Amino acid sequence: MDYDRLLDMLFSAMIEWFAGDPKRVQHFVKVHSFARLIGMNENLDAEELFTLEAAAYVHDIGIKPGEELYSRNDGKIQEQLGPECAEKMLRSLGFPEKTTKRASYLVGRHHTYNNITDTDCRILIEADFLVNLYEDNASEAAIKSAYDKIFATPTGRRICRTMFSLTERKL
Repeated sequence: MDYDRLLDMLFSAMIEWFAGDPKRVQHFVKVHSFARLIGMNENLDAEELFTLEAAAYVHDIGIKPGEELYSRNDGKIQEQLGPECAEKMLRSLGFPEKTTKRASYLVGRHHTYNNITDTDCRILIEADFLVNLYEDNASEAAIKSAYDKIFATPTGRRICRTMFSLTERKL
């Protein structure tokens, strides 16, 4: 199976999905990059990494129907509406069923921050936080809080510390 080709097709499909909304395109591209980097450094196998990358591309797919149907795009609505949209898109592009199901599950969980037991889910949440903390111009206190409460993988913690210059004094 050509994972790279499928991921490239998904990348293009998500650009189309968010046509006219460059902020959303930029967001999922950055989340994907961090998710891939963390996943590789945390030694996910090829299939796990492929699924994580697919989930990272589609993680916010529920924003569009949430805004169209309910005029909202919060995390809860994304988790409610995103999985079905993700499944449809992934199936239409020929993704394996196992990948489709798992990526859709991750979409439906990426704003739930308690009881995170799966490494792929943890990585997706960490990648999304890295991007959101920056995009939202988070305060030092908010970054430190996220670092303490959200980041658990060694790679995610290192990236967060480095990116936001968290020193021992700030921690």
